[in-house]
Amino acid sequence: MSVECRVVSIGTLSRNPFRGDRQAVRTAHSTTVLVRDGASCILVDPGLPAEVVASRLDEQAGIAPDRVDAVFLTTFRPVHRRGLALFERAAWLMHEAEIQAVRDHLDDLIARQGEDGADAQLLELLDQERRLLERLRPAEDRLSRHVHLYPLPGATPGCAGLLLESTGFTTLIAGDAVATREYFEAGRVHEQVFDLAAAQSSLSDILEVADEIVPGHDNVFRVVGR
Repeated sequence: MSVECRVVSIGTLSRNPFRGDRQAVRTAHSTTVLVRDGASCILVDPGLPAEVVASRLDEQAGIAPDRVDAVFLTTFRPVHRRGLALFERAAWLMHEAEIQAVRDHLDDLIARQGEDGADAQLLELLDQERRLLERLRPAEDRLSRHVHLYPLPGATPGCAGLLLESTGFTTLIAGDAVATREYFEAGRVHEQVFDLAAAQSSLSDILEVADEIVPGHDNVFRVVGR
């Protein structure tokens, strides 16, 4: 049985310079993908609110949220995880490098609050983020038989995608390593990246390995010439 990749919801950027946007004109959310590999059912980046994700799952795949075995986040950015709480019964997974980077960042912000005089509201928000992070488990190198963790650092310190292997064909769920098809075809990474050199290196790597790409904020597309 081959691995199946189905787009549940097509994401968008708040500002897309390839469409002439000069400022944020829409609410950003990630592309959400359902991956089926044998008995395994993995949902990637539930970026819309929970009730919308539930509806899209039913519309596009005919399944209920409790059928999802694992939710994988390509990054901890909020626009990639708005609907995460819908999947209480599933394992929540993310690349270990991203978990550690976010933990260090939150610890630093909390420590600064202690130095500068605590803002109770901000501390509560940071504590909520830390509790959410603690629920996430490091993803293994292989999530299922045909689904592999694929580190793509740059957009964030531990950004990672999933590489899906079928016979003679590879699909890469790239997250923010590829913002949209327009960015990829222009050979550009998004303007808001953590490490520009690492992001450009990850983009070059994707070009070498992927026959098909699911970008972070656009529909799936084939890589021309492969």
